[in-house]
Amino acid sequence: MPLALSRMGIILGIFIILWAGLTAGFGLYLQTRCARYLERGSASFFALSQITYPNAAVIFDAAIAIKCFGVGVSYLIIIGDLMPGVVEGFSENAAGVSFLVDRHFWVTGFMLIIIPLSFLRRLDSLKYTSVIALISISYLVILVVAHFIKGDTMQNRGAIRVIRWESAVATLSSFPVIVFAYTCHQNMFSILNEIGNNSHFRTTSVVGASIGLAAFTYILVAMTGYLSFGNAVQGNIVSMYSSSISSTIAKAAIVVMVMFSYPLQVHPCRASIDAVIKWRPIKRSESPGSSPSRLISLLPGAKVSPQARVDGMGETRFAAITTAIIVLSYIVAMTVSSLEKVLAYVGSTGSTSISFILPGLFYYKISSPDSPHHQRLMKEDDDEGEDSADDDEGLLSGGGLKGGVWRKKLLRQASLALAIYGGVVMVTCLVTNTLFVVATH
Repeated sequence: MPLALSRMGIILGIFIILWAGLTAGFGLYLQTRCARYLERGSASFFALSQITYPNAAVIFDAAIAIKCFGVGVSYLIIIGDLMPGVVEGFSENAAGVSFLVDRHFWVTGFMLIIIPLSFLRRLDSLKYTSVIALISISYLVILVVAHFIKGDTMQNRGAIRVIRWESAVATLSSFPVIVFAYTCHQNMFSILNEIGNNSHFRTTSVVGASIGLAAFTYILVAMTGYLSFGNAVQGNIVSMYSSSISSTIAKAAIVVMVMFSYPLQVHPCRASIDAVIKWRPIKRSESPGSSPSRLISLLPGAKVSPQARVDGMGETRFAAITTAIIVLSYIVAMTVSSLEKVLAYVGSTGSTSISFILPGLFYYKISSPDSPHHQRLMKEDDDEGEDSADDDEGLLSGGGLKGGVWRKKLLRQASLALAIYGGVVMVTCLVTNTLFVVATH
């Protein structure tokens, strides 16, 4: 974030961080709306695509799988890049031991911890490791803020850009990094399936609080980090601090954070690969909601066991797909060492697809007044006689518009705008990173 701020300038950089959070949060909100059209516990990108764009389902799931796989590879690359420095920080004699400063050794070693975590079926099984990752993030934030308050980097600080940016190319090349920072949409449906209270008010509150906290943290780190080093700031700000125990612990904290984040990418990647394998084209004479066996859960009144709703995979298939993801990501991480190249393409394509394009397209299609799924949901709402308009309309409740019809029309048009915005961002950033960033390395 500090590097992105140095390229964009403080004013524009903060605006883009807030804008990216707002659009990412809207994408998450649309996912909570889409989940209402599916039976409790059965929400997924695959299930939505089968009742909206059934013959394009394989493309959507393939995009999600590639994105999650790329992020997982980037985590392994970070481990390999940082661990030699961590060891040298704790022991000056470590440089004399060749394997301790070899990135391949550390990637291989940490796989022994990552592998068993990646074979857990449910996201809530990772809640304790997620707490450890949050503690690591908190330490990094405290470190950056503490160095800024202490002022021990001011002698090497470069110039500060407040309004002016470095260049349009530099700004566009940094934009996918900010989008990538908010991307958690691949796990949203799993959270909605597993959360105890999935009322719309509850899920909307979770989305708002999560995006708000993330935006605050990003701005805090971006501002304090950038003001500490100015335009001399680098991508990995922790490596710029003078060698000390605190900076070494910070590097170790990053390693811990990405190590426990890797299984969070395996979970949606595995589900998407399974959906790709199971996908079959649906003929026009067939009903999109009745062809695949996995869509039984979409039928009103269908009974699905809790475990089947989690992933629907047998033990052999589950183990085979998980093993393939781990082995392939390990091979790529051992052969590719450029993190910037990986993030450039992952942020430009996968993150924009999952954050903007898919949520927007799915909601626009499924909320059409002509959609049988929308008509069934409206009938169920009428039959149940919802007691609170606030719980029903979430973020759009309490606005100046009167009547649920107008709010739904506005939300539907906004979802289409989000999908179009995502397509523009994808093409622009992909071209920029391909022609001006990756090509120069």
